[in-house]
Amino acid sequence: MILIVGGAGYIGSHVVKELLNQKHQVIVLDNLSTGHREAVDPRADFIQGDIRDESLLTHIFTTYKIEGVMHFAAHCLVGESVVKPFIYYENNVAATLLLLRQMILHNVTKFIFSSTCATYGIPNAKRIDENCPTKPINPYGHSKLMVEQILSDFSKAYGLSYIVLRYFNAAGADPEGEIGEDHTPESHLIPNVLLHLLGKKSSVEIFGDNYGTKDGTCVRDYIHVLDLADAHIRALEHLFATRENQALTYNLGNGKGYSVLEVIKMCERVTENKANIVISPGRTGDPAYLVADYEKIRKELNWRPVYTLEDIVNTAWNWHTSHPYGY
Repeated sequence: MILIVGGAGYIGSHVVKELLNQKHQVIVLDNLSTGHREAVDPRADFIQGDIRDESLLTHIFTTYKIEGVMHFAAHCLVGESVVKPFIYYENNVAATLLLLRQMILHNVTKFIFSSTCATYGIPNAKRIDENCPTKPINPYGHSKLMVEQILSDFSKAYGLSYIVLRYFNAAGADPEGEIGEDHTPESHLIPNVLLHLLGKKSSVEIFGDNYGTKDGTCVRDYIHVLDLADAHIRALEHLFATRENQALTYNLGNGKGYSVLEVIKMCERVTENKANIVISPGRTGDPAYLVADYEKIRKELNWRPVYTLEDIVNTAWNWHTSHPYGY
């Protein structure tokens, strides 16, 4: 049985579905503060609750035979983390400690952690590998890096076997159209553009057009949510297949950079609609380039992304047109 914490969220729900498709037994724990009950595959056991509820965690770990844990339950809005750092350290760090304590108490040693490229801060390199210095510039990035350090210490002290997956820009949706991206507020570029082209927003806002890139807009690495799900499952299976204690960190990205304007043009092409673009000042701390080097996970876990930017936009558009008001 695999415990998925935050399995009603965007990425977690896609991982849950793929795990079930590969015949894993899954239990989802989610407080539904940002996730959606409708996103949880009905084949999974579902418990509504919070990882800060230690009595609930004790009940789960004593009732179910948990073999591994995937942790997606985190606050993840960079701007919000700057003005509300308390809730980021409380939820992303302190609550994770409670989860890890229950794992140690119940001798559950396999852990997959959702981290972020925000741990790198503003890197000097155009392509970022796992050896780039980690210098986060906001509480969100700091909170994720703190947990990475905790995992390293716990691995040495308690025999925890873990894999950290540092996401770049997750995007796209389930190709079958059953689940997709539905955030309130929506902060991601692709769904915001598509919601605008669907008539739900009056314009598309670009933050800055004078960066040192080919068209002046920021360049980012977009990875399909099912490529992310595939990496999580490969990571989990690697932990199960390896007797030695594992303490690994991998980047998850597409390895290709697309500017904001290029993404908007792709959305226009897929939808056959024209966007109304508004240019706003650049945001403090936005790097010009954030593109992953995923060579390490390709070599060690034989993972590579298979979905293109066009696939990402097509699957996302399919989701938004069939769910114009979200779940």
